[in-house]
Amino acid sequence: MTSINEPAENLFPEPVPKWRIERRVNPKRSWTFAMYALATLFGLFLSALLLLTSGADVFKAYSALLKGAFGSEKALYATMAKATPLILTGLATVVAFRAQVWSIGQEGQVYAGAMGAYLGCLVFIGLPAWLYVCLIILSGMIGGALLGTTAAILKDRFDVNEIISTVMMNYLIVFLLSYLIGGGPWTEVSTTVVYQQTGPIPAASELPYLLGSTKLHLGFILALTAALVCYVLLEKTPLGYEIRAMGFNPIALAYRGTNIGRTIIIVMAVSGAIAGLAGVSEIFGTAHRLRADTLYGLGYTGIIIGMIGGLRPLGTVVAGIVFGGLASGGLYMKLLAQVPDALVPAMQGILLLAFLCAGVAARYKLVRTEKDV
Repeated sequence: MTSINEPAENLFPEPVPKWRIERRVNPKRSWTFAMYALATLFGLFLSALLLLTSGADVFKAYSALLKGAFGSEKALYATMAKATPLILTGLATVVAFRAQVWSIGQEGQVYAGAMGAYLGCLVFIGLPAWLYVCLIILSGMIGGALLGTTAAILKDRFDVNEIISTVMMNYLIVFLLSYLIGGGPWTEVSTTVVYQQTGPIPAASELPYLLGSTKLHLGFILALTAALVCYVLLEKTPLGYEIRAMGFNPIALAYRGTNIGRTIIIVMAVSGAIAGLAGVSEIFGTAHRLRADTLYGLGYTGIIIGMIGGLRPLGTVVAGIVFGGLASGGLYMKLLAQVPDALVPAMQGILLLAFLCAGVAARYKLVRTEKDV
């Protein structure tokens, strides 16, 4: 029998939750693959419903998508070219997020890399072609690294949240580029018109094309090399151990004697350099002139690509190629299946959300905390 003097919490105990969410320590590859396969089917199903509501032929639209993405050698080269900046910005996300440095500055770092590379293009003109291209690439990486390092110093010295600082610097660098190419010293001017772009870059500064293609350029090789370097850095080096440890428990790492501030600066510098390389590849491999709209959205999309890839270099490469295929095949859908322009980015958004949900399901699980009586 319950006493009236018994504490209220004993009279009315709080219900114990029956389920909780736990992180999977070592997710099985088969389970991860199954989740992403299910997400792909679900995303394609929802996209098919969207196509039906617009009056499009679903079978014809998907056939055009596959043909435009992977249906021929030319299409495959175009897909890999579209994937190049996405892989690079995704890898920049991997390096930062594995250390739990929540940088949202990949967008601005892409712009900074393109601007640094274009400045190098002007400064080093006249050098031998191989040295000229190498210095342009290096200048772009330095541009992205400088922007990333600035955010890291603000965090280390003044405790400025990196999310706020990187987002604000995204706007600052875009405004700076708008000035430079919108009436500033880099603006292309004709006899009657001022263009929001630079003039064409010198032919000697262009990234060389691969395999006789006019789409696939050296940037794709640089992206694969960056993925390999990121894997070795994160998994096989003492610095990689510090980065991963900082992602798990920065306090314990500090007690170990690691300089957390130094590690953050290195992480942001490396992440910014990789994102800057994306800007170099897009301007000197594809557009061949500096324009803001060419670079728009690459950094933000790269954040999602890195997350979909499970913050792993190999997964990021695969995710980048898949979404490169969507970007490349989307044009075929519009031309061959008469799909409205607005539906292509909508389909990409649906697949992105499906893949993000699959990533959560692959890394977390529901655990029962109470047995039924």
